[in-house]
Amino acid sequence: MVKLSVNINKIATLRNSRGGNYPDLLKVASDVQDFGADGITIHPRPDERHIRYKDAKMLSKVISTEYNIEGNPIPEFLDLVKKIRPTQVTLVPDAHDAITSNSGWDTIKNQDFLKDVIGELKALNIRTSIFVDPIEKIISGAKETGSDRIELFTEKYAKDYFLDPKKAIKPYILAAKEANRLGIGINAGHDLSLENIEYFTDNIPDLLEVSIGHAIICESIYLGLENVIPMYLNLLK
Repeated sequence: MVKLSVNINKIATLRNSRGGNYPDLLKVASDVQDFGADGITIHPRPDERHIRYKDAKMLSKVISTEYNIEGNPIPEFLDLVKKIRPTQVTLVPDAHDAITSNSGWDTIKNQDFLKDVIGELKALNIRTSIFVDPIEKIISGAKETGSDRIELFTEKYAKDYFLDPKKAIKPYILAAKEANRLGIGINAGHDLSLENIEYFTDNIPDLLEVSIGHAIICESIYLGLENVIPMYLNLLK
């Protein structure tokens, strides 16, 4: 079964929009796990517009499942994850002013840098993952960095799914086959939803984990977190 990690950035965005501590990020993280999620994902950014660095530290006390922290490996981010030592760190090449993640790493151009960062994290027994586009040579480059896993950037799949699902999924299947050939684990995330997740997971060989945030929170406005999470888990079987 593919694991579901729930990104709770949007909960922090809602909290920060009014100040105070409502909704309570720690309670939501605890509840999400009670509802069946296999992990919690956060993506702190330097401007702390949603998840704050202190949130990341406090969450480590309530997460009993897997803890995945995503981010651009700037010095402040690396200091944070080295102190927390989450289950997994997913490296994302975000610009400081990016609204959301919008591209994967060039694992060939940035290979030496990624090797150094991944080496530091693995020395602390932190599982590593690299956010990548579904391009076979990029997958090969990811393997050379020493990363345990890749996370396939699924925005294009989600955009193209309703136009032609077979065409939309094709580069992801090829990328997954290359990852399997090289022996690197596969995660996926970005714009996956109840509408497109089943087709994706049915067609990607040996997919280990999906990280979903925006869609889950949007769907939960109407259906409730306690209902939406089991719906995903049923589709991921």
